[in-house]
Amino acid sequence: MSDDPVIPRAGVIGWPVAHSRSPKLHGFWLRQYGIDGRYDRIPVPPEEVGAFLAALPREPGFRGINVTIPHKVAVLPYLAETDAAARRIGAVNTIVVRADGGLAGSNTDAFGFIESLKADAPPGWSAAARPAVLLGAGGAARALVVALLDAGVPELRIANRSRDRAEALAAEFGPRLTVTDWDERAAVLAGAGLLVNSTSLGMTGMEALDIALDDLPGDALVSDIVYAPLQTPLLAAAAARGNPVVDGLGMLLHQGRPGFEAWFGVAPAVTPALRAAVLAE
Repeated sequence: MSDDPVIPRAGVIGWPVAHSRSPKLHGFWLRQYGIDGRYDRIPVPPEEVGAFLAALPREPGFRGINVTIPHKVAVLPYLAETDAAARRIGAVNTIVVRADGGLAGSNTDAFGFIESLKADAPPGWSAAARPAVLLGAGGAARALVVALLDAGVPELRIANRSRDRAEALAAEFGPRLTVTDWDERAAVLAGAGLLVNSTSLGMTGMEALDIALDDLPGDALVSDIVYAPLQTPLLAAAAARGNPVVDGLGMLLHQGRPGFEAWFGVAPAVTPALRAAVLAE
């Protein structure tokens, strides 16, 4: 990793990591802002995570890393500090090498999700105005729960294919979370201001999400954290009936902003040109 000891460097670790679009994201910003820096994919097997993190502060130029599957939880014991979001979500996706060589972990997924809604929702939309419906209760859903609670959502209705995981989230995060059976997921759309899919249903290669939108208010925002495909069957169905929609790419782009600023010293912007560059094959 130390072939260039001068320029600031960052990267993303995972296993596998070849699929990550983060190098396109950060590479675009490095070029846009004229920064002489690097951002690389770094495959790290699960059994080598501890050794990799121990060596990271000694690597010349390395400012930090992003963390993707399956390491978001595994990195926690090796960090000198974690931010409040990472502790609540129970996972880290961004690490900064401190001046003293310690590693500081954060989770920017909740930030990225809310920022993507703010950027693409119609003027005047507010998460705090009406209940939200969240489909799914896995690792991704935890970040969305934190994001929506912090945004002031009055009630968060969760439906998951295995109800026990949704019940566990409700027990952990409090009374604003209510749980419904998966078979009743369409019925709880009534009166909602937001519908979010955090499951893999609708992702390329997976079956589509089956949900009737008849009871969803016409002005409710519909979001899907999947970005392959960019327009999932859920978003297509919602748009066809006139609901405003937010695709999953925005969350990926916005969650990268805090890390880039910490590593390279510039607060980057999310633009249409950035979206096009990250989507390009």
